[in-house]
Amino acid sequence: MAPTTENLLPFSKMHGIGNDFVVIDCRDRALPLTAAQIARLGDRHVGVGFDQLLTIEPSRDPDCAWRYGIYNRDGSEAGQCGNGVRCVAAWLHRAGALADGLTRLQSPSGAVAVEILADGRVRVDMGVPQFAPAAIPLRETQAATTYKRTLGATEIAFGAVSMGNPHAVIEVADVIGAPVADWGPALETHADFPDRANVGFAQVLSPQAIRLRVWERGVGETQACGSGACAAVVALARRGRVGADVEVQLPGGRLQISWAGPGQPVWMTGPAAFVFEGNYHL
Repeated sequence: MAPTTENLLPFSKMHGIGNDFVVIDCRDRALPLTAAQIARLGDRHVGVGFDQLLTIEPSRDPDCAWRYGIYNRDGSEAGQCGNGVRCVAAWLHRAGALADGLTRLQSPSGAVAVEILADGRVRVDMGVPQFAPAAIPLRETQAATTYKRTLGATEIAFGAVSMGNPHAVIEVADVIGAPVADWGPALETHADFPDRANVGFAQVLSPQAIRLRVWERGVGETQACGSGACAAVVALARRGRVGADVEVQLPGGRLQISWAGPGQPVWMTGPAAFVFEGNYHL
């Protein structure tokens, strides 16, 4: 039987420096997918494939133009996605639904401001980073710039921060040889991160540049992670390892991250790209 419009789900495939997404317009209807269906859609062999699924919805906050939802490839929900919000902004701009200048959008973890620049890149106010253990969340009695845990037989040191989602940041001498596939899932699922964690592996090149690989919770290693880039710069800056403006070099491309210091928002600038449009058979 040929598919009908009722059992076809239109979507846009997009990416932000290799971090790829399926974007679904939910401005007029709720997302018609269960967590299991999202996971199947995200499977790169039997579905479309993505790192996260993004929904564009009416805002529940009168101060925001639109809301977006974020679902990981395993069907779980996420609180923030830096590369994803740039794709949401680009999608809304193409649809004629995004005003010029700074526009507030409602994310699952709160409002963010976005702006389409003249060169097509998207600038995003990612919010003020949170370091209190309860805000990350991390099971610790007080905030510190560095925490230590034992993974297997190895003690590791990491910074921890919430960018609307929990991040652990490990500084390494060389990201190419970093044990991402071992330490990433071990720290992601560590009992002291009750909501799991994204795990970044950062190599400092200079006060103005770092290399970064990120193991994302519910996904695995990705080509890029926008909130992870913000978290890495913030965690390193707190220890005096980088300055206020840092180029973050990820496997999929580069982001510019700016942070003026405690109590100030993190600004992220980078590209967003359309790949193709399609329909998924429900």
